Amino acid sequence: MARRPDSLEALRKGGKAALARALSAVETDAADPGLDVLLDAACAAPGGRVLGLTGPPGVGKSTLTNALIRHYRARGESVGVIAVDPSSQLTGGALLGDRTRLVTDPEDDCVFVRSMAARDRLGGLSDHAVAAIVLMRAVMDRVIVESVGVGQSEGDVAHVSDVLALCIQPGSGDSLQFMKAGVMELPDLVVVTKADMGGLAARARADVAGALSLARPPDARTLPEVIAVSATSGEGLDEMTTACDALFARLERDGGLAALRARQARHHVADAIRVRFGRVGTGLVDMDAALAREGGPFSAVSALDRDLRARLGAQADQP
Repeated sequence: MARRPDSLEALRKGGKAALARALSAVETDAADPGLDVLLDAACAAPGGRVLGLTGPPGVGKSTLTNALIRHYRARGESVGVIAVDPSSQLTGGALLGDRTRLVTDPEDDCVFVRSMAARDRLGGLSDHAVAAIVLMRAVMDRVIVESVGVGQSEGDVAHVSDVLALCIQPGSGDSLQFMKAGVMELPDLVVVTKADMGGLAARARADVAGALSLARPPDARTLPEVIAVSATSGEGLDEMTTACDALFARLERDGGLAALRARQARHHVADAIRVRFGRVGTGLVDMDAALAREGGPFSAVSALDRDLRARLGAQADQP
Protein backbone atom coordinates (compact mmCIF):
# COMPACT_ATOMS: atom_id res chain seq x y z
CA MET A 1 0.00 0.00 0.00
CA ALA A 2 1.34 3.43 -0.93
CA ARG A 3 2.56 5.53 1.98
CA ARG A 4 1.41 9.00 2.76
CA PRO A 5 3.52 11.79 1.19
CA ASP A 6 6.49 12.65 3.39
CA SER A 7 6.88 16.27 2.27
CA LEU A 8 4.81 19.19 1.07
CA GLU A 9 6.41 18.90 -2.36
CA ALA A 10 5.36 15.24 -2.60
CA LEU A 11 1.85 16.16 -1.48
CA ARG A 12 1.55 18.76 -4.22
CA LYS A 13 3.02 16.54 -6.93
CA GLY A 14 0.98 13.49 -5.95
CA GLY A 15 -2.43 14.97 -6.77
CA LYS A 16 -5.66 13.63 -5.33
CA ALA A 17 -4.17 10.24 -4.47
CA ALA A 18 -1.45 11.77 -2.30
CA LEU A 19 -3.95 14.08 -0.60
CA ALA A 20 -6.25 11.13 0.10
CA ARG A 21 -3.39 9.19 1.70
CA ALA A 22 -2.38 12.18 3.81
CA LEU A 23 -5.94 12.70 5.02
CA SER A 24 -6.26 9.01 5.87
CA ALA A 25 -3.05 9.23 7.89
CA VAL A 26 -4.49 12.16 9.83
CA GLU A 27 -7.41 9.98 10.93
CA THR A 28 -5.57 6.70 11.50
CA ASP A 29 -1.94 7.49 12.35
CA ALA A 30 -1.99 10.74 14.30
CA ALA A 31 0.91 9.57 16.52
CA ASP A 32 3.36 9.52 13.58
CA PRO A 33 5.91 12.32 14.28
CA GLY A 34 6.58 12.65 10.56
CA LEU A 35 2.96 13.62 10.08
CA ASP A 36 3.41 16.57 12.46
CA VAL A 37 6.31 17.78 10.30
CA LEU A 38 4.17 17.55 7.16
CA LEU A 39 1.26 19.35 8.84
CA ASP A 40 3.49 22.14 10.13
CA ALA A 41 4.97 22.62 6.65
CA ALA A 42 1.45 22.80 5.19
CA CYS A 43 0.42 25.24 7.92
CA ALA A 44 3.33 27.55 7.09
CA ALA A 45 2.59 27.53 3.34
CA PRO A 46 0.58 30.50 2.02
CA GLY A 47 -1.89 28.17 0.36
CA GLY A 48 -5.42 28.75 -0.82
CA ARG A 49 -8.25 30.71 0.70
CA VAL A 50 -10.59 29.08 3.20
CA LEU A 51 -14.32 29.84 3.19
CA GLY A 52 -16.32 28.52 6.13
CA LEU A 53 -20.05 27.90 5.76
CA THR A 54 -22.08 27.60 8.93
CA GLY A 55 -25.78 27.63 9.69
CA PRO A 56 -28.55 25.31 10.86
CA PRO A 57 -29.30 21.93 9.25
CA GLY A 58 -31.50 22.22 6.19
CA VAL A 59 -30.45 25.76 5.35
CA GLY A 60 -28.91 24.61 2.06
CA LYS A 61 -25.17 24.58 2.82
CA SER A 62 -24.54 21.51 0.64
CA THR A 63 -26.50 22.95 -2.29
CA LEU A 64 -24.56 26.19 -1.95
CA THR A 65 -21.29 24.27 -1.76
CA ASN A 66 -22.16 22.50 -5.01
CA ALA A 67 -22.81 25.85 -6.68
CA LEU A 68 -19.54 27.29 -5.36
CA ILE A 69 -17.58 24.29 -6.64
CA ARG A 70 -18.99 24.81 -10.14
CA HIS A 71 -18.33 28.56 -9.95
CA TYR A 72 -14.69 28.23 -8.90
CA ARG A 73 -13.98 25.41 -11.33
CA ALA A 74 -15.37 27.56 -14.16
CA ARG A 75 -12.74 30.12 -13.16
CA GLY A 76 -10.04 27.46 -13.42
CA GLU A 77 -9.45 27.24 -9.67
CA SER A 78 -8.96 24.00 -7.74
CA VAL A 79 -11.40 23.34 -4.90
CA GLY A 80 -11.17 21.23 -1.75
CA VAL A 81 -14.17 20.61 0.49
CA ILE A 82 -14.31 19.42 4.07
CA ALA A 83 -17.90 18.46 4.88
CA VAL A 84 -18.24 18.01 8.64
CA ASP A 85 -21.09 15.81 9.81
CA PRO A 86 -22.57 14.78 13.15
CA SER A 87 -20.91 11.69 14.59
CA SER A 88 -22.29 8.23 15.10
CA GLN A 89 -22.42 7.47 18.82
CA LEU A 90 -21.41 3.87 18.00
CA THR A 91 -18.53 4.25 15.56
CA GLY A 92 -17.56 7.90 15.83
CA GLY A 93 -17.83 8.18 12.05
CA ALA A 94 -19.72 10.75 9.99
CA LEU A 95 -23.42 10.07 10.50
CA LEU A 96 -25.01 11.76 7.51
CA GLY A 97 -22.20 11.57 4.96
CA ASP A 98 -22.36 15.08 3.52
CA ARG A 99 -20.15 13.96 0.66
CA THR A 100 -23.10 12.01 -0.79
CA ARG A 101 -24.97 15.30 -1.25
CA LEU A 102 -22.12 16.93 -3.19
CA VAL A 103 -22.09 16.19 -6.90
CA THR A 104 -18.60 16.31 -8.42
CA ASP A 105 -16.80 14.76 -11.37
CA PRO A 106 -14.56 11.94 -10.06
CA GLU A 107 -12.29 12.45 -13.07
CA ASP A 108 -11.66 16.09 -12.17
CA ASP A 109 -8.28 16.19 -10.44
CA CYS A 110 -8.94 19.75 -9.26
CA VAL A 111 -11.85 18.88 -6.95
CA PHE A 112 -11.51 16.90 -3.75
CA VAL A 113 -14.31 16.34 -1.22
CA ARG A 114 -13.88 14.73 2.18
CA SER A 115 -16.54 13.99 4.80
CA MET A 116 -15.30 14.09 8.39
CA ALA A 117 -17.03 13.47 11.70
CA ALA A 118 -17.39 16.18 14.31
CA ARG A 119 -16.71 13.45 16.90
CA ASP A 120 -17.45 14.69 20.41
CA ARG A 121 -16.65 18.33 19.73
CA LEU A 122 -19.48 20.71 20.60
CA GLY A 123 -17.76 23.41 18.57
CA GLY A 124 -18.13 21.33 15.43
CA LEU A 125 -14.52 20.59 14.36
CA SER A 126 -12.31 17.76 15.58
CA ASP A 127 -8.50 17.99 15.60
CA HIS A 128 -8.55 15.71 12.56
CA ALA A 129 -10.75 18.14 10.62
CA VAL A 130 -8.44 21.04 11.46
CA ALA A 131 -5.45 19.06 10.16
CA ALA A 132 -7.36 18.15 7.00
CA ILE A 133 -8.18 21.79 6.33
CA VAL A 134 -4.51 22.74 6.72
CA LEU A 135 -3.48 20.04 4.22
CA MET A 136 -6.15 21.02 1.71
CA ARG A 137 -5.37 24.73 1.78
CA ALA A 138 -1.71 23.96 1.06
CA VAL A 139 -2.56 22.36 -2.29
CA MET A 140 -5.92 23.86 -3.36
CA ASP A 141 -6.79 27.37 -4.54
CA ARG A 142 -10.05 27.31 -2.58
CA VAL A 143 -11.12 25.34 0.45
CA ILE A 144 -14.76 25.24 1.56
CA VAL A 145 -15.50 24.03 5.08
CA GLU A 146 -19.15 23.05 5.41
CA SER A 147 -19.84 22.84 9.12
CA VAL A 148 -22.08 20.38 10.90
CA GLY A 149 -24.71 22.98 11.74
CA VAL A 150 -25.39 22.26 15.39
CA GLY A 151 -26.46 25.74 16.45
CA GLN A 152 -25.19 28.66 18.50
CA SER A 153 -22.26 26.88 20.13
CA GLU A 154 -20.69 25.89 16.81
CA GLY A 155 -17.85 28.37 16.69
CA ASP A 156 -14.83 26.26 15.77
CA VAL A 157 -15.25 26.90 12.05
CA ALA A 158 -14.49 30.58 12.73
CA HIS A 159 -10.99 29.56 13.89
CA VAL A 160 -10.06 27.82 10.63
CA SER A 161 -11.71 30.11 8.08
CA ASP A 162 -10.24 33.13 6.36
CA VAL A 163 -13.81 34.22 5.66
CA LEU A 164 -16.85 32.86 7.49
CA ALA A 165 -20.32 32.95 5.92
CA LEU A 166 -23.40 32.38 8.06
CA CYS A 167 -26.24 30.84 6.06
CA ILE A 168 -29.84 31.65 6.98
CA GLN A 169 -32.96 30.55 5.14
CA PRO A 170 -36.18 32.47 4.57
CA GLY A 171 -38.98 31.74 7.01
CA SER A 172 -36.57 30.44 9.67
CA GLY A 173 -37.81 32.82 12.35
CA ASP A 174 -38.42 36.44 13.21
CA SER A 175 -35.73 39.03 13.74
CA LEU A 176 -35.41 38.01 17.40
CA GLN A 177 -33.99 34.67 16.28
CA PHE A 178 -31.27 36.45 14.33
CA MET A 179 -30.22 38.53 17.34
CA LYS A 180 -28.99 35.57 19.40
CA ALA A 181 -25.55 36.20 20.81
CA GLY A 182 -22.76 33.95 19.62
CA VAL A 183 -23.65 33.14 16.04
CA MET A 184 -24.25 36.70 14.89
CA GLU A 185 -20.94 37.87 16.34
CA LEU A 186 -18.91 35.49 14.17
CA PRO A 187 -19.58 35.90 10.43
CA ASP A 188 -17.78 38.07 7.92
CA LEU A 189 -20.68 37.61 5.53
CA VAL A 190 -24.33 36.57 5.91
CA VAL A 191 -25.98 34.60 3.12
CA VAL A 192 -29.75 34.31 2.89
CA THR A 193 -30.24 31.06 0.96
CA LYS A 194 -33.13 30.14 -1.33
CA ALA A 195 -33.40 33.68 -2.69
CA ASP A 196 -35.83 32.37 -5.32
CA MET A 197 -38.50 32.37 -2.57
CA GLY A 198 -39.02 36.05 -3.36
CA GLY A 199 -40.72 38.07 -0.64
CA LEU A 200 -39.76 35.67 2.16
CA ALA A 201 -36.09 35.98 1.18
CA ALA A 202 -36.31 39.77 1.02
CA ARG A 203 -37.92 39.83 4.49
CA ALA A 204 -35.20 37.57 5.92
CA ARG A 205 -32.50 39.75 4.39
CA ALA A 206 -33.99 42.87 5.96
CA ASP A 207 -34.42 41.17 9.34
CA VAL A 208 -30.82 39.96 9.39
CA ALA A 209 -29.45 43.35 8.40
CA GLY A 210 -31.39 44.96 11.23
CA ALA A 211 -30.38 42.32 13.77
CA LEU A 212 -26.70 42.66 12.91
CA SER A 213 -26.72 46.31 13.94
CA LEU A 214 -27.89 45.24 17.41
CA ALA A 215 -26.10 41.93 17.90
CA ARG A 216 -22.57 42.89 16.82
CA PRO A 217 -20.11 44.08 19.49
CA PRO A 218 -20.06 47.87 20.01
CA ASP A 219 -16.43 48.09 18.82
CA ALA A 220 -17.13 46.34 15.51
CA ARG A 221 -15.87 48.64 12.77
CA THR A 222 -18.02 47.23 9.98
CA LEU A 223 -21.12 45.06 9.70
CA PRO A 224 -21.13 41.97 7.50
CA GLU A 225 -22.71 42.32 4.11
CA VAL A 226 -26.02 40.45 3.74
CA ILE A 227 -26.48 38.75 0.37
CA ALA A 228 -29.44 36.73 -0.93
CA VAL A 229 -28.35 33.70 -2.97
CA SER A 230 -30.21 31.01 -4.84
CA ALA A 231 -27.86 28.09 -5.41
CA THR A 232 -30.30 26.49 -7.86
CA SER A 233 -30.85 29.51 -10.13
CA GLY A 234 -27.48 31.15 -9.54
CA GLU A 235 -29.05 34.40 -8.37
CA GLY A 236 -26.66 36.29 -6.10
CA LEU A 237 -23.81 33.79 -6.50
CA ASP A 238 -21.54 36.23 -8.33
CA GLU A 239 -22.32 38.85 -5.69
CA MET A 240 -21.40 36.41 -2.93
CA THR A 241 -18.09 35.32 -4.47
CA THR A 242 -17.18 38.93 -5.28
CA ALA A 243 -17.81 39.86 -1.63
CA CYS A 244 -15.69 36.92 -0.49
CA ASP A 245 -12.85 37.93 -2.82
CA ALA A 246 -12.99 41.48 -1.45
CA LEU A 247 -12.76 40.14 2.10
CA PHE A 248 -9.82 37.91 1.16
CA ALA A 249 -8.07 40.84 -0.52
CA ARG A 250 -8.61 43.03 2.53
CA LEU A 251 -7.07 40.32 4.70
CA GLU A 252 -4.01 40.06 2.48
CA ARG A 253 -3.25 43.75 2.82
CA ASP A 254 -0.83 44.82 5.54
CA GLY A 255 -0.09 41.27 6.69
CA GLY A 256 -3.63 40.61 7.88
CA LEU A 257 -3.77 37.06 6.54
CA ALA A 258 -0.46 36.07 8.13
CA ALA A 259 -1.65 37.48 11.47
CA LEU A 260 -4.95 35.59 11.16
CA ARG A 261 -3.19 32.30 10.39
CA ALA A 262 -0.88 32.83 13.39
CA ARG A 263 -3.92 33.31 15.66
CA GLN A 264 -5.49 30.19 14.19
CA ALA A 265 -2.32 28.18 14.90
CA ARG A 266 -2.19 29.35 18.49
CA HIS A 267 -5.89 28.62 18.98
CA HIS A 268 -5.36 25.08 17.70
CA VAL A 269 -2.63 24.49 20.28
CA ALA A 270 -4.65 26.02 23.12
CA ASP A 271 -7.80 24.12 22.19
CA ALA A 272 -6.04 20.77 21.78
CA ILE A 273 -4.36 21.04 25.18
CA ARG A 274 -7.56 22.22 26.88
CA VAL A 275 -9.55 19.29 25.45
CA ARG A 276 -6.93 16.76 26.58
CA PHE A 277 -5.88 18.19 29.94
CA GLY A 278 -8.49 20.77 30.91
CA ARG A 279 -7.81 24.14 32.46
CA VAL A 280 -5.23 22.74 34.86
CA GLY A 281 -3.06 21.42 32.07
CA THR A 282 -3.49 24.59 30.02
CA GLY A 283 -2.21 26.66 32.94
CA LEU A 284 0.94 24.57 33.25
CA VAL A 285 2.37 25.19 29.78
CA ASP A 286 3.79 28.08 27.79
CA MET A 287 2.10 27.70 24.42
CA ASP A 288 3.89 30.59 22.73
CA ALA A 289 7.27 29.19 23.73
CA ALA A 290 6.27 25.74 22.46
CA LEU A 291 5.16 27.18 19.13
CA ALA A 292 8.45 29.03 18.71
CA ARG A 293 10.54 26.06 19.82
CA GLU A 294 8.78 23.35 17.81
CA GLY A 295 8.33 25.35 14.63
CA GLY A 296 4.60 24.75 14.16
CA PRO A 297 1.32 24.07 15.97
CA PHE A 298 1.08 20.34 15.34
CA SER A 299 4.57 19.57 16.64
CA ALA A 300 3.88 21.94 19.54
CA VAL A 301 0.73 20.02 20.50
CA SER A 302 2.60 16.70 20.42
CA ALA A 303 5.48 18.09 22.49
CA LEU A 304 3.18 19.63 25.10
CA ASP A 305 1.13 16.43 25.21
CA ARG A 306 4.22 14.35 25.98
CA ASP A 307 5.39 16.85 28.58
CA LEU A 308 2.07 17.02 30.41
CA ARG A 309 1.58 13.26 30.39
CA ALA A 310 4.99 12.86 31.98
CA ARG A 311 4.37 15.57 34.57
CA LEU A 312 0.81 14.67 35.46
CA GLY A 313 0.81 11.00 34.80
CA ALA A 314 -2.28 11.78 32.77
CA GLN A 315 -4.15 9.21 30.76
CA ALA A 316 -5.86 11.77 28.55
CA ASP A 317 -7.87 10.64 25.59
CA GLN A 318 -6.09 10.63 22.26
CA PRO A 319 -7.60 13.09 19.74
